Amino acid sequence: MSVQTKLYEGKAKVIYSTEEPEILLADFKDDATAFNAQKRGTIQNKGVINCTISSKLFQELEALGIKTHYIDTPAPHQMRVKAVKIVPLEVVVRNIAAGSLCQQTGLALGTVLKKPLVEFYYKNDQLGDPLLTHERLLLLELATVEQVETITHLALQINQFLRDFLARCDITLVDFKLEFGLDSQQQILLADEISPDTCRLWDTSQETDPNLRVLDKDRFRKDMGNVENAYQEVLNRILKAVESKN
Repeated sequence: MSVQTKLYEGKAKVIYSTEEPEILLADFKDDATAFNAQKRGTIQNKGVINCTISSKLFQELEALGIKTHYIDTPAPHQMRVKAVKIVPLEVVVRNIAAGSLCQQTGLALGTVLKKPLVEFYYKNDQLGDPLLTHERLLLLELATVEQVETITHLALQINQFLRDFLARCDITLVDFKLEFGLDSQQQILLADEISPDTCRLWDTSQETDPNLRVLDKDRFRKDMGNVENAYQEVLNRILKAVESKN
């Protein structure tokens, strides 16, 4: 595969064109950012870990009939993906209260929600990725009514799969972020990544200890240490679960 031009460089990945217009190459970086890139650093081997986790989970979702942009992984830190036009929404699914949900509502950290909560944030760094009401989302024409319904349905399906799959890894899925895109046929595909960068993950065996339980980027955000070990632990458990299933 011949890599052509750098199309975009984000906080976690660089996207390149290839000789095939409908296929792009995502190169996962070790760079780490938090608080809208106000905090920056490096997590050793993060690119390889996140690329591997994402590729495994995308393949599991594809097997369930959920369409993703994933094609294959030509290198440990690279993923070939279908070219999509990203819907400018960050879709957050919450199962347990944490982060901004606690800050904005007063809910105690760790409160189990009666049902999953799906939230939409405007994917716009200049505005700070604000939380959107349904009406504001439609006012800004970020997606159609039908697309919002489809994305919500897919997000809940993905949540159910991830909760069940990660439970087998002794990991509790607290919340996570998804992004979706439209392919050339205007189909909605799951895009971006699913990794400790985009999920809050708690070690089920350590849930009473707020420091030991964290297996995600909160370790970087909050200077908790052992970030690389936490990411590697998530990868090890996911690989074991996939292998045992096959």
